[in-house]
Amino acid sequence: MSPNYETWSKQDLIARLTELELRVKRAKRGVSPGAGGRPFHFKDHTVRKIAVKFCYSGWEYNGLAYQIDPTPLPTVEEVLFQAFAKARLVDAEAGLDGCGWERCGRTDVGVSAAGQVVSLWARSALPVNNTKPALEPDSDVPTSNLASSSSAELDATPDVDQVSSDLPSFDLVDEPPSNSSAPPPRTEELHYVSILNRVLPPTIRVLAWSPVSPDFSARFNCQHRHYKYFFTAHDLDTAIMQHAATALVGEHDFRNLSKLDPAKQITDFRRRIMKADIVLVSGQGDNAVYVLDLVGSAFLYHQVRHIMAVLFLVGAGLESPSIVPTLLNVTGSERPLSPTDPPLPIVDRKPEYQMADALPLMLWDCAFADSDVRWQTGDENNGDEGARTKGDLYHQLHSVHQRSLIHTTLEAHFLEATARYHPPPPRYFPFSTTGLTTSTIPLLANKEPPVLGVPLGGGTYRRGVKYVPIVLRKRLDHVEDANARWRTGKGSRRIERADAVYNETINDE
Repeated sequence: MSPNYETWSKQDLIARLTELELRVKRAKRGVSPGAGGRPFHFKDHTVRKIAVKFCYSGWEYNGLAYQIDPTPLPTVEEVLFQAFAKARLVDAEAGLDGCGWERCGRTDVGVSAAGQVVSLWARSALPVNNTKPALEPDSDVPTSNLASSSSAELDATPDVDQVSSDLPSFDLVDEPPSNSSAPPPRTEELHYVSILNRVLPPTIRVLAWSPVSPDFSARFNCQHRHYKYFFTAHDLDTAIMQHAATALVGEHDFRNLSKLDPAKQITDFRRRIMKADIVLVSGQGDNAVYVLDLVGSAFLYHQVRHIMAVLFLVGAGLESPSIVPTLLNVTGSERPLSPTDPPLPIVDRKPEYQMADALPLMLWDCAFADSDVRWQTGDENNGDEGARTKGDLYHQLHSVHQRSLIHTTLEAHFLEATARYHPPPPRYFPFSTTGLTTSTIPLLANKEPPVLGVPLGGGTYRRGVKYVPIVLRKRLDHVEDANARWRTGKGSRRIERADAVYNETINDE
C-alpha cells in the first residue's frame, strides 16, 4: 500500500526521508533478512515486545547510540541491530524505529556497560494468541525520526492510547501466512540469547531477555541507573573523596558537574542521586582498586565523568571537599558539608575543567520493577543443552578475565624492570599524606617548579606546573545564553535545511 504523503506533517516527511536513506545505507552493507536461502517474509511471522540485557566493551565502539553519519568505529546499537537483522528477529528495512527500539541509558565513546537494556518488537516463535501478528513496513503510519532517538534528553514518552502505538511504524496484517506447509504452532519461544550471541562479536554479549508488556519502555520504565567508575588509590586519599561524595546524594542542580550541549536545549539540570559510595574492590596500597558506586534516577551528559574529575582533585588535595557542594550551589540553596564551614559561594556558570577518562566508567545496571521484567536466558527448560549454553557464555567471559589478569601481571613486571634503571619521581600527592600544599611543593635542582600530574582516571594525567583552583577559573556562558545562541546559529541553520528538504519533498509529490 503506497503511503499518502499529502496527509503527513513536515516532521514526518523529514523522518521518512531519513529512514529511506538509512535503508539504502544498510542495503550497501549487506544487512538483509532475506539474503541467501529460500525467501524470508518477515510479515508472515508474529512479533512480541521483549527487553534484552547485554554487556559490551566500550573501548571497541564509537559509543552506544546509532549514528546516521559515518563514525571512526561502529556503534554498539549498529552492531546489535545488525545481529537482530541477520538472525531475522527484526525487519532490517524498517530500521530501529520500525521495531520500536528504545535504550535505557546512553553511554558515550569508550564507556562500557554490564547491564545495558533495550526494548523492541522482535520475531516470535509462539502463535498469534500469545503475541501479535507481524507488522507491515510500508504502511501509512509515518516513522519517527531516528536521529531524535540518539538524544536521551529529547525523547518523548510514547502515547500508548493511540491506535497501534504499541506496534510502531507498521500496520497489522490480518491475512494468514502464505506458506501453506508451515509447521504446527510451537509452545517454546526462540532462544534469543544464544541466537544473538552466535552472530555478535565477543565484545558484545547478550546476557538475558524478558517478555514485556506492549507499552513497556526501556527508558521510561527504568527506576534507576547504576554507574561504576573504577580507579586506583595512587596519589589519592579515598576517605576525603568519600566525604566529598556525600554532598552528591539527594536532588541537586548538576549543570556545573556535566557537559552542556546546547543542541539538546536542556533547561532543567536537577537530578536525583540515591547513592554515592567509594568502595574498595581489590588490592592494597597504591595498587588498591576502588570504585565509585553512583546510583541515580537519570544522568546528564558526561555527568559521572565530571563528578569523578572533581573527586580526583579532592583526593589529591588540590581542592577541599567543599568544592562539591559549591559547584552544586547554583541558586544558593545548597548547604556546606560541615556547620563550621564558611558559606558557599553561588556558582551559576560552569568553571572550565577537564572531565575524567572514559575507560574506567561502566553502566553496571538498569533497574526495573519485578512486575515489568522477568529476566531469563531461554535455556531454563532445555535440559543439558541449556546448561551447556549457559556454561559456554560464562566460560567465554571467564577466559577474557583470565587473559586480562595475565596482561596486568605482565605490565607490572614491565614496570618493575623499568624501576631498576629509572627510579620513580618524587611523590607530591595526596597532600593529606605528604603534608605539602600548592605553595610548598619543593623546586627541582635547577630551581624550576616540578611538573605535577593531576589524576584523570584510567592511568591518565593532566600535567602542568601551576594549579588554579576551580572557583577561580574562567567560566562558561550562562545556560540560557548558550541555548539562545545555538537557536539563532546552528539551530536556525538546521531548521532551514529541514525546510529545504520539506519543500523539495512537496514539489516532488
